[in-house]
Amino acid sequence: MWALLSVRTTVEGTVVGLERPAALLALPVAVAALVLLVRYRASGTASRRSRRLLLAARVVVATLIVVSAAGPFTVVTTETQGDPSVSMLVDRSDSTAVSPAVAEELAEDVEAEGVPVTVSTIGQGTDSRIGDGVAANVRENGSVVVVSDGRVTGGRSLAETAEFARSVNATISAVSAEPTRTERYVTLSGPSKASVGVESQFLVQVSGVQATDPVEVTVSVDGQQVASERIAEGTGSVPVSHTFESTGDHRITAEIDGDDEFEVNDVARKTVRVVDQPRVLYVSRGEYPLREYLGQLYDVETAESVPENLDPYYAVVVQNVAAGDMGNVDELQRFVIDGGGLLMAGGPDSFENGNYANSSVASMLPVTFGESSPGSARIVMLIDVSGSAGDGMRIQKAIALDALSQLDDDNTVGVVGFNQRAYSVADPVQLSEGRGDIEDRIRRLQAGGATNIANGLRGAEEMLGGQRGTVILVSDGGDTASRSAVVANALGRQGIRVIAVGAGRNVNEGVLRRIAEESGGNYFRADETDRLRLLFGGGSRQFEGEGLTVVDSSHFVTSGVTLESNPGRANDVSMRPGANFLVAGPDGTPAAASWRYGLGRVATITTYEEGGGLDGLLRQPDSLLVTKSVNYAIGDPERKATGVTDVADTRVGESTTVVYRGAAPPEGTDLSFGATDEGVYRARTTPDSVGFETAAGATYAANYPAEYAGFGTSTALADAVRATGGKQFDRGDAAEIAEFARQRSTRVRDVRRSWDWALLTAALLLFLTEVIVRRLQVYNGRTRSESGLP
Repeated sequence: MWALLSVRTTVEGTVVGLERPAALLALPVAVAALVLLVRYRASGTASRRSRRLLLAARVVVATLIVVSAAGPFTVVTTETQGDPSVSMLVDRSDSTAVSPAVAEELAEDVEAEGVPVTVSTIGQGTDSRIGDGVAANVRENGSVVVVSDGRVTGGRSLAETAEFARSVNATISAVSAEPTRTERYVTLSGPSKASVGVESQFLVQVSGVQATDPVEVTVSVDGQQVASERIAEGTGSVPVSHTFESTGDHRITAEIDGDDEFEVNDVARKTVRVVDQPRVLYVSRGEYPLREYLGQLYDVETAESVPENLDPYYAVVVQNVAAGDMGNVDELQRFVIDGGGLLMAGGPDSFENGNYANSSVASMLPVTFGESSPGSARIVMLIDVSGSAGDGMRIQKAIALDALSQLDDDNTVGVVGFNQRAYSVADPVQLSEGRGDIEDRIRRLQAGGATNIANGLRGAEEMLGGQRGTVILVSDGGDTASRSAVVANALGRQGIRVIAVGAGRNVNEGVLRRIAEESGGNYFRADETDRLRLLFGGGSRQFEGEGLTVVDSSHFVTSGVTLESNPGRANDVSMRPGANFLVAGPDGTPAAASWRYGLGRVATITTYEEGGGLDGLLRQPDSLLVTKSVNYAIGDPERKATGVTDVADTRVGESTTVVYRGAAPPEGTDLSFGATDEGVYRARTTPDSVGFETAAGATYAANYPAEYAGFGTSTALADAVRATGGKQFDRGDAAEIAEFARQRSTRVRDVRRSWDWALLTAALLLFLTEVIVRRLQVYNGRTRSESGLP
């Protein structure tokens, strides 16, 4: 710390202070000692005036010594002129080929303005480690100009680089050139595993720049064309359905025609491992249509109660069965803990009506029983006030206030702001008493500083004081995912879930979703904060809805799900802390929920029709909710198999993991397998060309490099520019770049000087002067040395 005691002069801009002000306590002691010394030792011919002068001189000397011991210093703000120069970092990777090359001409124009330019290459070919290149060239108090599309394919992200630049007070500016050449690329997404005889859904996406002409999309499975569609707009998506009739590895390709810059990304590849329909046990004492529906998708066996052995099954579906009639609940609990799945469907004889609360089945479920009372939750609102919030701070405060308005008065809410550190803004208080004060404090927040979401989460944890609760994170996600995700995972294990709300001008949804998922929470966009009312609204803030509402569209169960039906009835349940609230009923009660229990997965559907069935939930499009709930519970449909190999699809130059389950690692392969668990062996492989490859008997797809999967200027580069206080330039802004360099070369800095040596020197000179004067007086006969003066 610089000054514990300081005086600032507003005219000169100078700070005067003491490093160790406690040393001043010695001054009155020294003065008192000098008074006693002069009074009782100064006698003889010394006059009163001589004694007073002596005392004054010695007091001044003592004061100078004590003040020097206190560490006096000054801090002066000065302005220094430097030599302006431009460090231009040029991305020459293939993705920039769709835009005109501007770096060389721009560098010449800047030098023509009288500012020297140093040009460095930070990306080439398929190597776009732009973040690493910028970080390597950033210097303390420096500035760089990046000529790039900001498409990072490896190394550190631009968000990480911006954090580093801010930490050393450096700026990142950018020059963007709009694409002028046509380029399209195709991607193919869908399940990596499917059941034989069951329809699977895939999505072909065509994206690009300067791509307006129609394009033909062709989809093939194992070399046979299964779909062909013309996209008139030039870019768009094509959904494809296919039913596999045989087990094993199947190869899917999606290809586009048309003339563009690169051919390698005109074909996307995907592999699907097709397995026998997983065996599912359906437990019910009634005749419901769900049994027939499941029989179309899975190998289903029926029972009226849970048997003693569930090992043959991948999942158990229980519909409208009371706890006393469920059978071997202990075996069901062991089955789930060891990795099995459970879907519990409600009805008039289940959940609160089936005495679940007094059975061990209750511990497995993501819901509890009886009237919901979410209004009693402990909540910390964690608001991003870092520099990356910047221009979007008004948006973030508005979203935070809107989120606060969704919370019932019975909730206990505190507020923490964070940038690189966490700050307590408002201590936890029941909203019925402190809503107005919390709103006022949120409105007065100001942005500034670096971003560290991990530290913010730790601050929220500290405010909760070791108790379970919920953190509502309002942020643009301008942070790296690594540390924040680790902290979020630790919070989730303590029963603290994080609900992330994306707010700001450029939101990094990937970071925020990861934080929410790791803690067992949810991610909401800025326009979805009304769903907080479902989680925390309580009875006094009614949710007005019609039918069922998807609460978390990012979860596996609910992604892509559209709900049109309303079975009309629901069990009286509420969310358990740490569970995933997926679907709400018209009154806001949980209609679908999920969570992990041990190694297994559990899902609940608590809405039902009068007779106990699922009514319209078994008809399209609603039936997808039921299907995905069962698939979520099943998990990996090959987890019980042995002698099988799993390999995830990858890209050229990117490694993928080969997982083999069996008694011993596979033979006859060049891969180096290592045991990671009993009967589980892993190896790594990296393809060097596009196409379909095999590894230990399994097929995987090697797609085109990530360099060809994105064109045009990335928003991540604009975020880095804004976060570091840089500027966005156009290709013709040579004069503006030169002027910015001149401005950056003018430094305003604080110069700190210590003055203890000056005070000690002054004390010594004063003491010597006083001694010499007295000796001269003795020499001239004006006084005598016998006077007793020391």
